[in-house]
Amino acid sequence: MQQAVNARLAPGIGELVLNPDAHPGYGAPVGCVMTSDSHIYPGPVGVDIKCSMSLLQTDLPADAIAERKTRKELIKAICQRTPTGPGKGARDVPKSRRLDERQGFEVATYGASKNVLRKLGVPNAWSYRCEDAFHRGPDGTYHSLENRLESLLAGNGLRKLPNHVGQLGSYGGGNHFGECEVVSLSQDPKLRQVGEVFGLKNNCVAFLSHCGSRGFGHTLASHQFKMLKKHFKRSGQAFPAGDSDLVYAELGSEQANRYLCDMALGANYATVNHLLINQLVLEAFQQVLPGTQEELVYFISHNIARQETDANGRQRWVHRKGATRAFPAGHPELARTVFSKHGHPILLPGNPIDGSVVMVALPEAQKSVYSINHGAGRAMSRTKAKKKLSQQLIDASFDQADILSNCPVYPRDEAPAAYKDFDSVLQSVNGAGLAAEVARLNAKFLIKDSSAADD
Repeated sequence: MQQAVNARLAPGIGELVLNPDAHPGYGAPVGCVMTSDSHIYPGPVGVDIKCSMSLLQTDLPADAIAERKTRKELIKAICQRTPTGPGKGARDVPKSRRLDERQGFEVATYGASKNVLRKLGVPNAWSYRCEDAFHRGPDGTYHSLENRLESLLAGNGLRKLPNHVGQLGSYGGGNHFGECEVVSLSQDPKLRQVGEVFGLKNNCVAFLSHCGSRGFGHTLASHQFKMLKKHFKRSGQAFPAGDSDLVYAELGSEQANRYLCDMALGANYATVNHLLINQLVLEAFQQVLPGTQEELVYFISHNIARQETDANGRQRWVHRKGATRAFPAGHPELARTVFSKHGHPILLPGNPIDGSVVMVALPEAQKSVYSINHGAGRAMSRTKAKKKLSQQLIDASFDQADILSNCPVYPRDEAPAAYKDFDSVLQSVNGAGLAAEVARLNAKFLIKDSSAADD
């Protein structure tokens, strides 16, 4: 709460919203939304620029993965293509994509462009199912991103670009995951129809992914924090509430333009990372279950600052840190998209035992700056979870629920009990009239950083 107060009183902040999954973050809480028409804040974006969710829908009936043997084969096939764990990349698995530095440069500057996707073997149609398929510089051009990236490469900002490029198509560690689901559409006829418009198929297999911009985004964000803090100290500016993580830059300034370029570079990387992961997952399914067809339902971020139109038609920068965009039917930014009449899909992860959901925004979402939470939110710190939770009980709960994973033992700090009660969180969102549940996603197996279980 103190972080929320500090952030709300910082220069240029117009509104601040706390979601039910809020917990402490960098300067501003994770699980908050901040608006400004005069300043940009790196803290309410964080170090994992454009950490996001995506969902693939297959044509496979649930029975196709009923046998454990089939699911184990799918886990193996996916892990041969999409590595997990800090620092892991394409070189660590035999069937991923190998990109060179030139291709990485194109990914970061052009995002999910037709040319980038063609070279990676990703369907171009998937780009139309993205919240943002690409980002440009603050002047609205790709050219400014090219210049910025060249400048970073010439200096000390991105000394490990080849390593970062090699991480495209990977999940990373922490709370990132890939999860095979069975879709259960709402029994409400209207919400069920919305789900069908989204492309969801009842009692069929889907695949949910959570990851971001990997080491590339982390390097860019960390460098920006460092540079902005130095700028504050040189200029004698006071940090808001004395918190250096609440550094900011005035829009139009050199510092703001550099940050917006770096955020765009990281966001482009995250978008392509997700789409490549989904393509690799599709190839894994086709290897084990030939003929499988999949379509991208949606790709949506929860660590980003976007320029958006408010209810009065005014442009402002909306910072979402651990918060998900929620535009309802008729929102002007959905005009000329397939989601204009119903609103777009909101992908909200819970936990493997309780499931995840696909939601759709309701008109009252205007009250929360057209945003809802990005998950259940932590109830325990990672340290506390490792100390308090029983490994035996965690693994037994997964066995009882018939959920498999690539982890020899499930990471204690990522156990369902380490997170808030998911149904209570959903009730708060629905009770506030912000969004409604369109479908429940029930996990059948998941891919996660197995090295975390060794701690």
